[in-house]
Amino acid sequence: MSFLISLAIGLVVGAFYGLLRVRSPAPPLVALVGLLGMVVGEQSVTFLLRH
Repeated sequence: MSFLISLAIGLVVGAFYGLLRVRSPAPPLVALVGLLGMVVGEQSVTFLLRH
């Protein structure tokens, strides 16, 4: 369910940017690398707290 909510919010924000003709604040590759870092960091902390 959280994936669908995240996707929906992303689509709304993307459409809003498109309507305002504003470019994304970060190039797509930079944004994806940043998101990957967030996920890896979150999973690392979760793993360390469990063990």
